[in-house]
Amino acid sequence: MNWLDTLLQGVLLGGLYALFAAGLSLVFGIMRLVNLAHGDLIVLAAFLILLVVSTLGLNPFLSALVAAPIMFGLGWMLQYHLLNRTLGKDILPPLLVTFGLSIVIQNGLLETFTADSKRISAGYLETASVQIAGINAGVMPLLTFASAIAVIVALNQLIYRTALGRAFRATSDDVVTARLMGIRPNSIFAIATGLAMMIVTIAALYLGTRANFDPTSGPARLIYAFEAVIIGGLGSLWGTLAGGVILGVAQTVGASVNPEWQVLSGHIAFLLVLLFRPRGLFPRAVD
Repeated sequence: MNWLDTLLQGVLLGGLYALFAAGLSLVFGIMRLVNLAHGDLIVLAAFLILLVVSTLGLNPFLSALVAAPIMFGLGWMLQYHLLNRTLGKDILPPLLVTFGLSIVIQNGLLETFTADSKRISAGYLETASVQIAGINAGVMPLLTFASAIAVIVALNQLIYRTALGRAFRATSDDVVTARLMGIRPNSIFAIATGLAMMIVTIAALYLGTRANFDPTSGPARLIYAFEAVIIGGLGSLWGTLAGGVILGVAQTVGASVNPEWQVLSGHIAFLLVLLFRPRGLFPRAVD
């Protein structure tokens, strides 16, 4: 067994999990909203990319560029017209509403695309590889990890170096004071969810080109996203990347020992982190 190869593959797989989790982390960090439909929205974006590929004949990356603004608009409308109404001290309404949204998305996709498994063809990139220190690494996994880093860097630049980012932070810290300063929290929350849906589109691109997916694939993606966010620490974007990597490495190590242990190993790593670091490895500072 080549443990170096196993670790590399785990790190690269962690990039995909970080993409699953980044949008979830952004939304939670700004408005403390736990979106149970997040995984289904990833699958919805994957089907949207597939639809653009089959209809317009574009390659998957260009199709994702077409799908991203559509997903932004969908996220904006969902937050502004639906989810904003559920926000408050009680966490139950958002959970119930997003759970219902998850069911609606799954059934809508089943009616539209049937239960058949789908995949987005990436052509030669699916099998292309490069050598890193004598180890073959797939081009798609490398692109996935690079995209995860780019997304985290871009989000940090947005949050800490722009006026919109200051509005995000102000609204997250104190909605009432932010409103007194002329910020419209409902619009800020809607923009945040729209940005999260653009990240979801990037995650969907790599999900669809690296694995099969179907209308019921969302809950499994949601679990991986939650685990990555919680391992890294709620509200920490770089922590989310670290959480994804830890989850990916745990799964590939487990699969190397016994293929049946792949998913279980990730869950065990998640539980161990909760046991010793209940707030995650890199929790955001509490005011």
